[in-house]
Amino acid sequence: MTALNGKTALVTGASRGIGRAIALRLAVEGALVAVHYAGNDDAAAQTLAEIEQAGGRAFPVRAAFGTDGDIDALFTGLETGLAGRPLDILVNNAALPSAGSLAETTPETFDRLLAVNVKAPFFIIQRALAIMADDGRIINLSSAATRVARPALAHAMAKGAINALSLGLAQQVGKRGITVNAVAPGPTLTESSDWMVATPAVEERLGAANALDRVGRPADIAAAIAFLASDDARWVTGGVLDVTGGWFLGPRD
Repeated sequence: MTALNGKTALVTGASRGIGRAIALRLAVEGALVAVHYAGNDDAAAQTLAEIEQAGGRAFPVRAAFGTDGDIDALFTGLETGLAGRPLDILVNNAALPSAGSLAETTPETFDRLLAVNVKAPFFIIQRALAIMADDGRIINLSSAATRVARPALAHAMAKGAINALSLGLAQQVGKRGITVNAVAPGPTLTESSDWMVATPAVEERLGAANALDRVGRPADIAAAIAFLASDDARWVTGGVLDVTGGWFLGPRD
């Protein structure tokens, strides 16, 4: 697969889970990938090793979002790794998990969640546009929690903001040929959610909520990202792509 040969990409939160799968897929497609991570050196090294084993190219960029100087640190590392090349693909994947229900969410956890899940992508995009090539791709990770009522209100609010950001930004940068889209996963099996397949009964119950009758995997999300990053998606912008396997579409017959 060589759809992204000669391209460069930044994937935030790429040391584990969905972010790792995205970074690996873009690298396999031919892109040079900046693997962003917050602080887990071992996890980032594992992502880089998997990319190298697959024949791809990548370099690490460390920056803890929600801290002073986070965006400066990110772009210092990114621009060093790019060595003068423009950025072609930006995937804003890094995010904190749910802060809990309305009753459980404190002002501190709310502020922290918005700093990482909303503020960081906003200002990453602001900086990235200065080094992004025309006809570039911006892909923001949203969530199906924006269309299904769930207890984690702060999380859903933050992802709703990502949808609004993607729509408005698509209109602003379209003249440069840059496309902007959001991808909305549903429940997806990662290292932090292995309870989803703890027993066959649990996996069957969770899979039954999806039209395609199984639990999502990171590779499922990465495949959609790879499409939006490719030239095949050049006429797709301002959208929210539901990548859930048909999560909670309605009652079954």
